[in-house]
Amino acid sequence: MSPDTQMETPAPVVPREPDGLAELLPRWHLLRDAEEGGPLRALLAVIAEQIDRVRDGVQQGYEDLFVETAAPWVLPYLGDLVGYRTLPGYERVLTTGLHDGGRAALAEAIAPRRDVAATVASRRRKGTLHLLEELSERVTGWPARAVELSRQVAHTQPVKLYGTGERGTRGRLVDLRDGAELALGGGPFANAARTVDVRRAESRHRQGGWSPAGVALFVWRLKAYALTRSPAYCIDRARNLYTFSILGNDTPLVTKPFPEPSPAHIATADNVPAFVTRRLLHDRLLDYYGPGKSFVIRLDGEDNPVPPSDIVVADLSDWRYRPKRGQVAVDPELGRIAFGSRSAPRQGVWVDYHYAFAADMGGGEYERDREPRPDAEVYRVGPGQPYRQIMDAYRAWQHDRRADRTGPAGIIEITHSGAYQEQLDFDLDPGDRLELRAAEGTRPVVRLLDWYSNRPDALNIRAVSDDCAPHERPRVVLDGLLVAGRGINVAGAMGAVVLRHSTLVPGWSLEPECEPHSPEEPSIILDRTTACLQIEHSILGTIEVIGDEVSEDPLDIHIRDSVLDATADDREALSAPDCRHAHAVLHLHRTTVIGEIHTHAVQIAENSVFTGRLHVARRGIGCLRHSYVPTGSRTPRRHRCQPEQARGIRPSFTSQRYGTPWYGLLSDRCPEEIRRGADDGAEMGAFHDLYRPQREDGLRARLAEYTPAGTDAGIFFVT
Repeated sequence: MSPDTQMETPAPVVPREPDGLAELLPRWHLLRDAEEGGPLRALLAVIAEQIDRVRDGVQQGYEDLFVETAAPWVLPYLGDLVGYRTLPGYERVLTTGLHDGGRAALAEAIAPRRDVAATVASRRRKGTLHLLEELSERVTGWPARAVELSRQVAHTQPVKLYGTGERGTRGRLVDLRDGAELALGGGPFANAARTVDVRRAESRHRQGGWSPAGVALFVWRLKAYALTRSPAYCIDRARNLYTFSILGNDTPLVTKPFPEPSPAHIATADNVPAFVTRRLLHDRLLDYYGPGKSFVIRLDGEDNPVPPSDIVVADLSDWRYRPKRGQVAVDPELGRIAFGSRSAPRQGVWVDYHYAFAADMGGGEYERDREPRPDAEVYRVGPGQPYRQIMDAYRAWQHDRRADRTGPAGIIEITHSGAYQEQLDFDLDPGDRLELRAAEGTRPVVRLLDWYSNRPDALNIRAVSDDCAPHERPRVVLDGLLVAGRGINVAGAMGAVVLRHSTLVPGWSLEPECEPHSPEEPSIILDRTTACLQIEHSILGTIEVIGDEVSEDPLDIHIRDSVLDATADDREALSAPDCRHAHAVLHLHRTTVIGEIHTHAVQIAENSVFTGRLHVARRGIGCLRHSYVPTGSRTPRRHRCQPEQARGIRPSFTSQRYGTPWYGLLSDRCPEEIRRGADDGAEMGAFHDLYRPQREDGLRARLAEYTPAGTDAGIFFVT
């Protein structure tokens, strides 16, 4: 390809100084031009725009000489100067039309800038274990541990030399009296040997690699997400039994990864987001427990945590273990806590811990991109803030709004990761713009309980007036929240309801094994409303639409980079009551739908997965492209969708239960037509933008390039 074919279409340039050239003219020219209506000034503004384009082109030409600042299309040319081998699929970055930001994300996944920059240095270190770990981090962003499997192959040792030197420690089978080694179970941190396995390490069917030439790269694809000052959930008040998760489900704890101290350091369990086992926590409690570490437990609102001397590691699978007086039993594999009699909490339990998940989706403390809102007044809620409850801040904003002390836009910001148990009713006037959001670095929980016996207890969003013009209809944004216990009810002449980086727990709440408590209950009810529903990077349950199909236009529902979960493939994820067609037009982008869709029409559905049947009333509207839809669905026209020609392929998930670390992820054994079926070669569904297939291909290519000839090297995915 030539550079000309790879250049992207330049975006419109706003001149830095539109009147800069005009200011250089004599004053009398400007006065005369003003009398004529300013044609000369307009002409000079156009010329200034072209000058800026030339200036930017010259500046970019200089920056393209350096790999740190070069444009993405220049990187392979700079790499070619040092013999850099482009990773598979790079052509798609230059030729595929992607969604906003998708091209940059795909370029980062397929041709990482730092991989090009480190080409020469990597060649000098070819064949070293720590280089393989760096390649994984550099090419894919996944932490890894490299292990020389050849050193773990059992071999016969001479009796004469047994126990002397290195030969006495290599090739020994596991010691049955060594509980710590038995707990490692042949994983990435095991040291005991095993018998030879002649299957190749890179086999796609069943991996081996325990041979004299075997090398394994153990890779962690799930990330560790932190929760700070989060309330624990009390399962049994009489016996003082708690879970780390506020939803009451079991959640395994993971290690908070620490950076490796040097490039020559081989990764340990402290450097990767590994699951914390009972044995590991028992042997190294002080390394994982405490402020700033993997987890900590606080009682009764105190800043000082439970001392490590009171912590005992136990198996709480059936809650049979009873800690002694003054002890606190912790099960890291299930995320459970049990208190002894003297250490029982009186005013509550708060925990800091890390859990595993694949992407920045749903409610979490990760960074969220937000546009600045200088026009909005901020009302902060939380400890040490002006307001203690959400409704207190809402009433203050309404009072200021009606007294003309503030504009129509208001932001209620929750400043900590606590739980708010209150009835939320937002009655909005024409022109209102309300945003309820979590502050950066927090994940507040809104628990909707049974407050009333004669009416539903949902989070209610209502428009007071039905007579306002469309541009004056109120707008609501929910950002960074986790809503449990009930759903959201939207009614009246609303303009837009936006759900961003939030979770509406599918099934309202969870049982200990992550089973939904109320699987048939909806997360959002659109009740005779004009609202346009927009969902981004979120997880939610069923959407139910109640409307007048005769006199009202269908609602618009936009869902992107999200999971719509009805908790079962044969339940309705979107419908009207009694399983009728929802009076709505659906727009889906990179979404995983667990359940059936019954709707008026689908305008667009791309790079998405439907586990249940899709049934639309109007097939002549819209299209499906690069998506999976089950056989027997009634859809608009399709373009490169699966299954083609009824081949019988189906998506395979690692887990379809919300609350598990692998929730919504396609399994490694999922058919390639789905794992690589998106328009850019990525996987279909909500985790499309992880670009897992491209990252795996790139890592395999680099592993083959930087391991010595004759080495049997393979990638072992731990998570």
